[in-house]
Amino acid sequence: MQKKPYIIIALGGSLIVKDDVRIDFLKPFRALIEKLIGQGHRFVIVAGGGKITRRYQKAAAHIVRVPNEDLDWLGIHATRLNAHLLRTIFWNRAYPVVVDDLKKPIHGRPNLLIAGGTRPGWSTDYVSVMLARRFGSKRVIVAGTYDAVYDKDFEKYPNAKRLPHLDWKSYRALIGNHWKPGLRAPVDPIAAKAAQRHRMRIDIVRAEDFTNFKRCIGGRPFRGSIID
Repeated sequence: MQKKPYIIIALGGSLIVKDDVRIDFLKPFRALIEKLIGQGHRFVIVAGGGKITRRYQKAAAHIVRVPNEDLDWLGIHATRLNAHLLRTIFWNRAYPVVVDDLKKPIHGRPNLLIAGGTRPGWSTDYVSVMLARRFGSKRVIVAGTYDAVYDKDFEKYPNAKRLPHLDWKSYRALIGNHWKPGLRAPVDPIAAKAAQRHRMRIDIVRAEDFTNFKRCIGGRPFRGSIID
């Protein structure tokens, strides 16, 4: 039977660990991915750092002046710890080594790859875009706590408007061009530039709504945002 192409999921770190490990999310997430693998789907899941990254970065910055590269390394190691947690709970499905290098050889034809951060200046969004390129996929699912792209910060402005579909030029005008460690945006500027350059589509979906999330994974209409 011919193998299906990989579905690339950038999984928000705050869905893995927030104030504690998110068992309430990880158990149904594992069940969903297991079911879809059983139906013949293949996945690359890239773990984000989320709140734990920002907590470490903020603590370090309160004690000393920290270069951006070192702040990035804190985030990278947080994503790798989160990735190892995912690989552990998928021990019977996942490739046994966490992908922490975009050029790392992959042996065989695994149904599930788990990845984390790779190098300073590269967010896990960017890693997801580059892994999609490596495996010939033209779509990345950014599955986090954001339910869509808005025209302004919806946490500050109650009148913020949801944008269900926008092009990369419009999206990049919203978020700007500069990356900094811990930046919060549905897709960061570096990853957005790469996705535009490689003509990729990114779907923004709130992963905790599993019914909607499954629709997005299956390529069906979903509630969220499409950037292409």
